[in-house]
Amino acid sequence: MAMVSSLLWIPNYRGFVVVPVTILRTLSAATSHRHYNRHKNKRFGCSNWDSDLNFYQKNCSRTFASDSVASIAITSNLSTPNSKCHVEYDRLLPCPTENFLPRIEHLVVKEGGPVLDFITKALDLPPLYVADLIHFGAVFYALVCPKPPSTATPEEIKLFKQVTDPLVLKKRHSIKGKTLREAQKTFRITHIDEFVEAGTYLRVHVRPKRFPRCYEIDWKSRIIAVTESYVVLNKPAGTSVGGTTDNIEETCAKFSTRALKLTTPLMTTHQIDNCTEGCVVLARTKDYCSVFHRKIREKKVKKLYLALAAAYVPPGLMTHYMRPFRMAPKIVSQELIEGWNLCQLEVLECRKVPWPNASIEEENGIQDLNWPNKEFAYECKINLLTGRTHQIRAQLAACGAPLVGDSMYMPAVISELANPGLNPVGNGKYKKEFESEADRESAIEEWATKHGKEPGVSIGLQASQISWDEDEGQQHLYLAGPPWWTQ
Repeated sequence: MAMVSSLLWIPNYRGFVVVPVTILRTLSAATSHRHYNRHKNKRFGCSNWDSDLNFYQKNCSRTFASDSVASIAITSNLSTPNSKCHVEYDRLLPCPTENFLPRIEHLVVKEGGPVLDFITKALDLPPLYVADLIHFGAVFYALVCPKPPSTATPEEIKLFKQVTDPLVLKKRHSIKGKTLREAQKTFRITHIDEFVEAGTYLRVHVRPKRFPRCYEIDWKSRIIAVTESYVVLNKPAGTSVGGTTDNIEETCAKFSTRALKLTTPLMTTHQIDNCTEGCVVLARTKDYCSVFHRKIREKKVKKLYLALAAAYVPPGLMTHYMRPFRMAPKIVSQELIEGWNLCQLEVLECRKVPWPNASIEEENGIQDLNWPNKEFAYECKINLLTGRTHQIRAQLAACGAPLVGDSMYMPAVISELANPGLNPVGNGKYKKEFESEADRESAIEEWATKHGKEPGVSIGLQASQISWDEDEGQQHLYLAGPPWWTQ
């Protein structure tokens, strides 16, 4: 039997945790295949990673349970850790109606073999479930284990040194001719019978992000245009254009391909946020995918958006600078800060409209965030000049006009309204001065905690129009139709 160690360092936790292999995991105990009881705070069991190493439990209390009909029912008998009593398993479909917090397991292979068998034994999961995770694109590998962060404990560093010892690596033919950095690069595993050799690092997204709306949409009705080279889709909110790190199955590209009964999968050419609806272009060929990417780089593609803001936004050019930080929320400043990225958009018009009533909000999955004045909203037509992640959302929020339903950016604006001066990159009489860059970064980190989580379904934002010119001068212009708040 393969021996492994679970190496867990999740960015959100900002820690590097080593836990043993024999995992007593309760997903949910099933009294029948249609009813599950919730179990919480089950601890991992202890075992030796190797004969001379004993590891302890640390921050190991995690839940993988649900009372949803679509949940997976898997149990492990706590009194007999090595026994398997998996009950009826519904696989990853049908899709659960709610998203749970992501869970990632990090493994190091001690004995080579098929990846499906290894993960099944290491994580005590049903083979069908592991096969589905691989199908969803939720399993990755690297030839060599990545370096743990600075917060790692001595035991964790010892483990890392063991599996990356030069004498150990020297015996591995698969990494000859590669630098350590190259060998630590991760790749997606695509086949359940793929062989993984001893020393291979595996990252398993045990609980991938799901998109239940994909199964509710009449995808054919969302197609705006079909040509020989591309398809234009009116993307529904609550869906992903081309997939996430851990889910490449529940995507607009795949569901549109099936709706049109195409034999060649559609390919993404650009992205809009999962919570945004509107025009996206999907390429039918690799050549046109490259063509459209070139048009975007050369700024030949024009995108107009409709934004439903919670406060008035003056028409005109809006310029900010975005903090070059990969994770959301995105922080922007009106003043230039060295190294921050330019963000520009043009507000073409802004008109007062009624705030959507409760039934419209509920129908479209809009979260009630207790904005202080919900009598009117403001529909803005926006020409996006630069294409930064969350740009419209972050820029309008920085002006005190967050988008309706935007659970990530509106809470911070509400906090600022209640206590002016919280925003460390604000302007005017509340502008803050910092003695050092470290002090400013610390204040920005604290400000980020005032923000919320990414919306579950929809916000007041639509990619309403996309247009571009072909080389021969022919113009292509496509409209998404009325946004959800006017229907």
